[in-house]
Amino acid sequence: MEYCNAFIGKAETPTHAEVAEVLGPKLKLWDEIIQWMSEKEGVSEQEWKGVVVKKYGWSLRLKKKGRNIIYLSPGKNCFMASFVLSDRALDEAKHAHLPKAVQDALAAAPHYPEGNGLRLMVEEERNLAAIRKIAAIKVAN
Repeated sequence: MEYCNAFIGKAETPTHAEVAEVLGPKLKLWDEIIQWMSEKEGVSEQEWKGVVVKKYGWSLRLKKKGRNIIYLSPGKNCFMASFVLSDRALDEAKHAHLPKAVQDALAAAPHYPEGNGLRLMVEEERNLAAIRKIAAIKVAN
């Protein structure tokens, strides 16, 4: 499945009802990762951000003490979980015994001045384990 942000061109911040509508049954996974991040990692700050919404749409930033930990971008019946990892966090994630698809994504993560970009599509429950592990690494680094 090819990912496309569901809120490209939307002028206002998406509401939870709008997110629920586009995610459909995957809303359960969206809510689950948000709840887990808050309860287990103390990542409870939330901020919707639309950077060039006409081209990229909206993403929900989950933050801890003002620091971006994970970006969640809703698509049709799926969502993208994105991270910007330091070199140290990237190295730790590469040694974290993650599924092959995630290992491949880590190996291909582009390097930017602010860190290494990692994007993982979430389509099913089993995708959440790797995201939790990477989020915990990000919080610790």
